[in-house]
Amino acid sequence: MTDEGWRSHLIEGRAGARALLAGVRRMAVLGIKPESMEAAYLTPLRAQQAGIEVVPVPVYYPEATEILGQKVYRRLVDIPGDLDLVNVFRRPEHIPQHVPDIIARHPKAVWFQLGIRNDEAAEQLARAGIDVVQDQCVERELIAMGR
Repeated sequence: MTDEGWRSHLIEGRAGARALLAGVRRMAVLGIKPESMEAAYLTPLRAQQAGIEVVPVPVYYPEATEILGQKVYRRLVDIPGDLDLVNVFRRPEHIPQHVPDIIARHPKAVWFQLGIRNDEAAEQLARAGIDVVQDQCVERELIAMGR
């Protein structure tokens, strides 16, 4: 990839995010929480209701073996099969520790939820050929798309 070619993997704006989301069938959720009224549970629930297979990857909650009726995985690289998207619910300063696992797993795309932005991590992922959306809400876009 050319030195600047990686920038094409940085998806800006809602139209680009929606286009990416339209093709998502299977999504891992890094930082998912067990049932609660928090976005890290409600957004994956909405995705599941929209027909997207959700693979839970909680960071905490070591006792959790299942979330949203799906088997919990502790690392992205342990998930069998293809992943269209890794939806990230982690504070920006905690994202770098997950970058090697994300790159090793090599999903088609990574989505940092609303309020989450880490340009250095996004660049690393984009340079690895992974599309990146930052600071946008999967749930809001699914609703806007009528899913």
